[in-house]
This record gives sequence, structure tokens and C-alpha cells, in this order.
Amino acid sequence: MMPENQRHPTGQEQSPALIQNSGQGKFEEIITYDELRKELEYVSLALFKELIRRFAWRKIDRRKLFLAGAVMSIAGIILPTFLLAYHRNSRFESPNGTMHLSKNLTEARLDKSQLVTSAPFVSLNSSIEAKDSARVLRMRQNRRKTIDVLKVVHPPPRRSVPRHLQRYLQSLSSHEALLYAKREIEHAPLVENVGNDSYLYAPVFRNISIFKRSYELMEMILRVYIYRDGKKPIFHQPRLNGIYASEGWFMKLMEANREFVTKEPEKAHLFYLPYSSRQLELALYVRNSHNLRPLSKFLRDYVNMIASKYPFWNRTHGSDHFLVACHDWGPFITTEHVELKDNAIKALCNADLKENFVAGKDVSLPETAIRIASKPLRNIGGGIRVSQRPILAFFAGKMHGRVRPKLLKHWLNKDADMRIYGPLSRRVSKNMSYVRHMKSSKYCICPMGYEVNSPRIVEAIYYECVPVIIAANFVLPLSEVLEWKAFSVTVAEIDIPKLKEILLAIPLKRYLQMLMNVKMVQKHFLWNPNPMRYDLFHMILHSIWYNRLNQIQIPQS
Repeated sequence: MMPENQRHPTGQEQSPALIQNSGQGKFEEIITYDELRKELEYVSLALFKELIRRFAWRKIDRRKLFLAGAVMSIAGIILPTFLLAYHRNSRFESPNGTMHLSKNLTEARLDKSQLVTSAPFVSLNSSIEAKDSARVLRMRQNRRKTIDVLKVVHPPPRRSVPRHLQRYLQSLSSHEALLYAKREIEHAPLVENVGNDSYLYAPVFRNISIFKRSYELMEMILRVYIYRDGKKPIFHQPRLNGIYASEGWFMKLMEANREFVTKEPEKAHLFYLPYSSRQLELALYVRNSHNLRPLSKFLRDYVNMIASKYPFWNRTHGSDHFLVACHDWGPFITTEHVELKDNAIKALCNADLKENFVAGKDVSLPETAIRIASKPLRNIGGGIRVSQRPILAFFAGKMHGRVRPKLLKHWLNKDADMRIYGPLSRRVSKNMSYVRHMKSSKYCICPMGYEVNSPRIVEAIYYECVPVIIAANFVLPLSEVLEWKAFSVTVAEIDIPKLKEILLAIPLKRYLQMLMNVKMVQKHFLWNPNPMRYDLFHMILHSIWYNRLNQIQIPQS
């Protein structure tokens, strides 16, 4: 059955009257061969009548008349053939062999109600053409299945700041500006436009009013100073692919930023230590030694050098300094320096409350697995319709840690609805890739590995699958502002045997709302090569700014 909006008013089913051409941004109207032939006959008859009139009233050279007749005859034979050949060799062919003439989008919308079903054109080679058309259609469908294009929705522009407010903010010291921002956030105005048409979707935030006001104040006030000290590759050399790519992408975009970065440290509100925990491991760790002290000592010596060379660390004992580390060892590398461990803001992928992570001060960093650094948005989006998702829950991965073996023990090859694997075998992946598994599943299982975080959480959001998180003591990414209950499910490790029962108990209405929220929160987890407001770079920076404000005490008047 066809949807109601594709039926003719008389009740008869219509063939598609509009075909979108994504490469040209136009729509095309289907015109049959019979209609084209009638148009050509009408034009030919009009020309013939005009020729007779001129012949009757004026003298016409017979040689010219003969030449004109020959040209018209040849044109009458060649023109339809040429059009049909162009029709077959171009991308304007549909399975029923009809022709398409381009129309712009506005005209197509205006004429949509006037379009009628096109009649098929049957040629002598119709069976061959039908097979070729079906083959081409299948190839295009398969190409659409494997190459999903993310529709980029641009955020609204920044609000302009009145000049008197600009002058006032510039007159404040860095500490006074932070006090001003904290007071403003505590009295944030209520955001009224929080519907589907708003760029910021209220259900995915803990408090949309506070977030919006805090973000605006960050754009108005925040200035970050980046220390230029430190040699590559440990400093200033980001790694942009792999499962630790978050720290690299943040470093790359932060160092290239002109909106928040200042070259005058006296005006800075935050100070960035631009080191890479992954590069530190590659440079100093002795393989299989299980000794992290050389890495911790190196970072300790670097911070001591910063403290002795500049006055800014000692001014706040490091509480306005921050680092970004996505390696599992990120929390341990800071332990040799007490102030770095206790005072500095640490944005960590390994956000484990039992491993040197302080909620409310430190920031949980999303772990993003970037396969191709030049295409960080590849394959994002494109989850298929809920009614066509054959898989209830999916997981595939290596057996890291204690949780994943339990997951396989209870669900591997036990239930057709629960596609739980170890590493995805070639036999399975040749029929359905890892990405297509996620896009075809209602829920994507995201169990912890050796550490609490997993790139599958962000992958599930990328591929429009509701994440099911199994990790104890895990502070969820960007939880200062995001309401994870709105777009994910958390399951305790002890409840793994009841996993299917738990998922089936979720009402369809609740699941559909979570899936909608996954799609709406997706834009906040994207590494855009050219950063946009509210994307992942800005969300991480905002959480660092927000947690810095949490440390500020407003004096009692």
C-alpha cells in the first residue's frame, strides 16, 4: 500500500511524479514519449502552414524550398532519436522508460497537484532495457545504502553584544568577569522557544535555559591562553584518527581558533596545556613494562617548568588550567604533580569516579573513533526506519575487560534478535558491515572495556541507534549539560542476563522519543573541520568553562 500523500484524488495509485536530483538541487517532471511526439507534430504543422502561406503569396526559390524540406525531414527523424539516446545515456531514465525534463524546485512544487501518471514507452529492445534499468536501479540503491550523506544544519548566528556591555566586560579583570558570568547564569531567563524548530532541542538538555545563557556568556567573555612551550610530538602535534582522536581534534581546533584564543595571558580566563597523552605514550612508554612513572614524571616536570617561567599557575595553584587527554592512562599520568591532579581541570575519556576523576570539576570527554582524519563525518546519519530495523540489539568488539565476556556468555548465538558477537567476522561483515549493523538496530550495546568509556557510545549516536551503556562508576560525556536519560539506556552489569527483557519492556512511544532525541543530539557530537556553534569542539570547551565557573565562590554581600 502506498502512503495517502502519494495517491491520486480519484483513489488510484500514482507513479512518482517528481524525482529529486541531489547533485543539481532540482526536481524533474516526467513527460512521456507520446506527449513529446505530439508537441513535435504541432510545431511541424505550424511550420508547414507558414511555409505554404509564404509560398502562395511570395516567390520562393525552389532550391531553397527543397533544402528546407530536406532539413525538416532529417530533423523529424534525427531529433526524437537523439533525444531518446540522450535519455538513455544520462541520469534521466526511470525504470519505466519515461523521459524527464528538469524543473526548478519552486515550479515543481507549484505544479505538483497537476502532474498525472506517465505512460510507459515500450521499445523493440524493451526486455533488455528493463533488465539494464533494474540493474542500474539496484546499483543506485546499494550505493545509497553504503554512502550516507549527513545533512548539515547550520546553527543560528551569534547574538550581537551591545557596545556598552562590551566596554563594561573589557573593564573587568578576569576574575571579576567570571563572577559576572556566574551571577548571570544563576538568573538565566527562561527559554521559551524550545520546540522542534529550535536549533537547541530542550529534551536532550538538563536545563536548556541555563545552558543557553552560559554558552552565550562564554562567547562574550571567554579568552584562553595556550602555552607555546613544549616540543613536538608530545606537544602541539595532534593525532586525528583512532580511538583517541578526541584529544587530537580538540588540540587542532583550539590552536587554530581565533575566537577564544588570546596572545595576552593577562586577559585569559583559562590556560591550556597542549599535550597529547597518546603521543606521550608513544614517545616514552616501554612496551610491556607496565611502568607509567616515566610518563607521570615528564608531565610533572613540564608543569613545574610552566610554574617557574610564568606567574599564572601559582596565582590560582592551577585551578584555571586545563588539559585534554583521551588515553586510558590520562588520569594516572597526572598523579606525580599534586596541584595538577587535584586542582587543574582534566577533560578525560576515562571518566571513572574511582580513578582520579572529580565530578563537577573535571570533564568527561566523548571518545570518538575517527577512521579517516580527512573525513571525520563519514557515514554519519542514515539510520533506517524503525519498522525496517530487524535487529533488537547489536554489539561486536574485542573481549576487553570483564563485562564483554559476560555479554557474550549470555547472548552469543542464543537469540536471533540479539546480535551479540566478538570481533565481527568476515563471514558476517560481508553480508552486513559493522556500520550497517548499527544503522539497522534499535539498540546498540556499549559495554565498558578495560576502562569505563567506549567509542561505541558516540558511534551509536552517529549511526542513529539508541545506546545501551553498561559501565560502573562512569560519568557520562558532557553530563554537565546533557540529559542522557533522554536518549540512552543504562543497564547494570548484574542485569546482563535480563538484557532482552529490559529492552522489550521499554514502550514503543518511549523508544521513538529516545530515537528522536538521538538524532537531535547528534550535532553536538560532531567534529566539524570548520567548527560551528554547539558542535563537539564548542561543547567540550563549554563544559570546561562551566566547571571553571563552578569553582568560583560568589562573595556574600
